[in-house]
Amino acid sequence: MDISVTIAQGSDGWEVAVRAEQLGYKTAWFEDSQMVAADPVAMMAVAAMKTSKINLATGVLIPSNRIAPQTANSFATLNSLAPGRIMMGIGTGFSGRRAMGHGPVKVDDIRSYIETINGLLQGQIVEWDFENKRRKIAFLHPDDGVINLADKVPTYIAAQGPRMRGLVAELKTDWVNIHSSLGAAQSDMDDMEAAWRKAGNQPDAFNRAIVTAGLPLLDGETADCPKAIRQGGPLAAVVFHNMMEAERHGSLGTGSLGETEAVSKYRRLYETYQPPDARYLSLHRGHALFVREDEAEFVTGELIRRATMTAPVDEIRERIQELERIGYDELSVIIHPGDDDILERWADVMEKV
Repeated sequence: MDISVTIAQGSDGWEVAVRAEQLGYKTAWFEDSQMVAADPVAMMAVAAMKTSKINLATGVLIPSNRIAPQTANSFATLNSLAPGRIMMGIGTGFSGRRAMGHGPVKVDDIRSYIETINGLLQGQIVEWDFENKRRKIAFLHPDDGVINLADKVPTYIAAQGPRMRGLVAELKTDWVNIHSSLGAAQSDMDDMEAAWRKAGNQPDAFNRAIVTAGLPLLDGETADCPKAIRQGGPLAAVVFHNMMEAERHGSLGTGSLGETEAVSKYRRLYETYQPPDARYLSLHRGHALFVREDEAEFVTGELIRRATMTAPVDEIRERIQELERIGYDELSVIIHPGDDDILERWADVMEKV
């Protein structure tokens, strides 16, 4: 099983990719969340110039952020900077769109978006709908050395629901999942493999990545220590963020706590956010990046253990072995600033899996 890193931070994220490459990480995934994180295409371009082996991917790209021809151009340009190392991770834009008060991109729109991009990257003339007009488009100078269409750009679709998993199977793409628990990881894999088979595909023909966050605990460390809060706390807090908006926008697949007293108290906090018609502006500040001061009391060691891969090293190794047995071939860990040894720590865990 391969280890990768998901980079959700500022303009120095390329430095994480450089260090990850030195440690043998497979892929550096760059988050696409326009109101929260640095632009992934810009970061991938810098990382492409500073690395030579590690794959570089959007983790994951939001279709509504860029028109399809521009996205195709971005990946073709990146592919000229890092030939054969560029990948397109793409999804419905749950968190990035929620930060602007919008729900996810519709599955049918994602289908046409991916088909347009992949057709262009394969050097085809494709028909594209724009401004209520359907037109044929293609790269006009594919062989002039500015872009690279020769090396394939693989597609990974982030799919937590049945319709998105059906799209993965229909388009014959690779799959990326969110880790919440081993039980959910198994159930998700069963559903994804069933979708592949229903579409007439062999499940083992596709790559299956799973994303998590957390901290391998060393002797004396606990799940509520400062380092665990920095590394696991942001994803744990997303459980609350998701629950505040699940009724309106659907679930992120990060799990639910039920209507506990803590959830009720968090909801009362959420209802104080201003302005009332844009509470998402406060809710998504720090989303998956850091724990806000006003929500710190809710991000307990118990929640971090439950919602992330924060546990003693031996226990994490056992979990990773189980994920591999289930059928995942890549574990991508979200890394947060503040701990210089975090990449090394995860690399050490993987060496003995």
